[in-house]
Order: sequence, then structure tokens, then C-alpha cells
Amino acid sequence: MPNHFHFLIKQIKDKGIQIFLSNLSNSYTRYFNTKHPRVGPLLQGKYQSVLIESENQLIHTSRYIHLNPVVSGLVKNLDSYPWSSFNEYITGKEIICSIQQILDLFPSPKKYKEFVEAQISYGMTLEIIKHQALDMEG
Repeated sequence: MPNHFHFLIKQIKDKGIQIFLSNLSNSYTRYFNTKHPRVGPLLQGKYQSVLIESENQLIHTSRYIHLNPVVSGLVKNLDSYPWSSFNEYITGKEIICSIQQILDLFPSPKKYKEFVEAQISYGMTLEIIKHQALDMEG
């Protein structure tokens, strides 16, 4: 996403996610500021997090993340967004992500793909409504 990112991370150590995201953000900011001679922060505000408390919430959060590039209008097809883990999930081949915990909740990667793609139209409709509501406020 051009202005934000999503991670679905399982915490295995107290404050592990907080430390990871702080290190990631600081390292990327240093890299970017060195590459493009500049100073100061790149990211605005503190990261936001949601505690996943059920398998149902887990699979819907995964779907939300994977749908984001399509419902935001960046790409027409989920598998064409290069910065998404979606292709790992639909092929069942881990490259960067640990996909098995989510795929174990589906009979096959194909069924996970169908689960995600079934909400494209609904997600796009919600995105339109969200922007219309914001336009009415402003």
C-alpha cells in the first residue's frame, strides 16, 4: 500500500511485535533517509494493532489484508500485487510468511483463495461508501 502496511504477526515473546515493528521502522527510515538525502521520520503516528482472539477473526483479518490492494483500486487482481503474501497462500509455497496456521483452516489453498475472492465486490462497495461518507463530512 502506498501509505500504510499490514502485518499479521503472531507474538511469541512479550513485547515482541512492538520491538520488531520499532526495529523495522527505524531501520527502514535510516535506509530511506540515506538513499534520498533527507532527515526525519517517514511514518506518521504509532502503529495500530488488534488482538486476534479467535480462528474466525484470524481468517477474516487475513482476508481483509489480502483484499486491501484490490478494494483500494491499486490492482484489479489479487495475485498481481507484488508486495502481498497472497501468492504464497494460494500456491501453498512459503517464501517469507508462515502460512500454514491459516491454510490449516481450509481444505486447500484453492478454498482459501475462493474465501478471499468471494468478498472483493463487497469490499469495494464498502470502500466507496467509506469515501462518500468522508466526502459528506468535509
